Amino acid sequence: MAIEFSKKLTAHETSIPGVVLYDLPVHGDNRGWFKENWQREKMVALGLPDFRPVQNNISFNEKAGTSRGIHAEPWDKFISVATGRIFGAWVDLRQGPTFGAVFTAELDPSQAIFIPRGVGNAFQTLEDNTAYTYLVNDHWTADAQGQYTFLNLADESAGIDWPISLAQAELSDKDKAHPRLTDVVPMPPKKVLVLGADGQLGRALRRLYDGDASVEFAGRAEFDITSAEAFSARNWKNYSTVINAAAYTAVDAAETAEGRAVAWANNVTAVSRLAKIAVEQDLTLVHVSSDYVFDGSRDIHTEDEEFTPLGVYGQTKAAGDAIVNVIPRHYIVRTSWVIGEGNNFVRVMDSLAERGIEPSVVNDQIGRLSFAEDIAAGIRHLLDSHAAYGTYNLSNDGKPQSWAEIAGDVFELSGRERSAVTGVTTEEYFHGKAAAPRPLNSVLDLGKIKQSGFEPRPARDALKAYLGQSALAE
Repeated sequence: MAIEFSKKLTAHETSIPGVVLYDLPVHGDNRGWFKENWQREKMVALGLPDFRPVQNNISFNEKAGTSRGIHAEPWDKFISVATGRIFGAWVDLRQGPTFGAVFTAELDPSQAIFIPRGVGNAFQTLEDNTAYTYLVNDHWTADAQGQYTFLNLADESAGIDWPISLAQAELSDKDKAHPRLTDVVPMPPKKVLVLGADGQLGRALRRLYDGDASVEFAGRAEFDITSAEAFSARNWKNYSTVINAAAYTAVDAAETAEGRAVAWANNVTAVSRLAKIAVEQDLTLVHVSSDYVFDGSRDIHTEDEEFTPLGVYGQTKAAGDAIVNVIPRHYIVRTSWVIGEGNNFVRVMDSLAERGIEPSVVNDQIGRLSFAEDIAAGIRHLLDSHAAYGTYNLSNDGKPQSWAEIAGDVFELSGRERSAVTGVTTEEYFHGKAAAPRPLNSVLDLGKIKQSGFEPRPARDALKAYLGQSALAE
């Protein structure tokens, strides 16, 4: 069968999600033919994942009827024929609803196919002296074979109609011994790793992903982000995404000599290690940022605003953001005034109301609360929807308020009078105290996260739900 020359580079979706068949332009003359087997710029523009291949393998097959597979490896593959012709069969062996789906096609040098991690690959040569090539995005090692998933070439449920009967074909003893589909353990997806899993956001993420075996949680006891050994000891090939919910957030303590060192170690040095891993392993990194990267001089803060941090904490968060911004696959989720499980402003005000204490609360800092439950939901939305990478502001919605106004809401929900809260300026509140400078306006523009399809709850609704009370009277 002659090679078809001068095809247009074209992608064809198949019956297996992520498996894409490509027509390749082959240019021939009296001397033979030439093709661009892999051309990153053109193929990525066509929609092929930029899977960053690192190794090229060639399988030479002397006789027609040579059959190999069905092997699902823990990496992605871009497969083509260098010479000859093959009948290819691919079976989805990934954990999920398409487990067992089959796609077959004949390939000559004018075609190629992209096979994602976990999809079983097999072929049968239709001509003598056929060379089958693999471009893969991980280095083969002997211990990697323990991560393979196999299926028998003759599996009845797959029902592959091999052109040359397997009884007449050339098979290895290993391939003959592979299990039937009913005995195959599906290849699980790569995991999401949540760091800082014992903090306010980390606990919210635990609740959100409860029961999901593909999400792994690590608190400081399991993964100390300030320890270089913690990074080198983990096999990062098992992960697709890292959510960094770990940070040093003691704003006032960060202004001390000891606190400054700890803040930089957690918020900058650790983030730089994460960024290095993310780039090397092609991971998605979700990093949580803060309104403290701004000085609060604007009425509303957009994602592209230049950093103007006032204190050490804000400076370390801005430095961390700058590092994460260079990672190809990243989400920077910028929040303000986080409220979750554990000690926080709302819990303190609720406790004061219950004890009949009438506090003085700052009334010239304006912003919106960001409930950890909603931040977690927003992060999951970005990941699940495959939103464009970049920075997203994420707080709760609604009319911006001062801390004093929020305290008044808490008191009212607790059955106390709003008048029990006295408003004071930031300068008055911190007079005579060692305190870090605060931005006076922390209102974040939520337009971008809303355009991605996520609608943050109004802060007032989230507050009443958090305190388990009825709606505030309008």
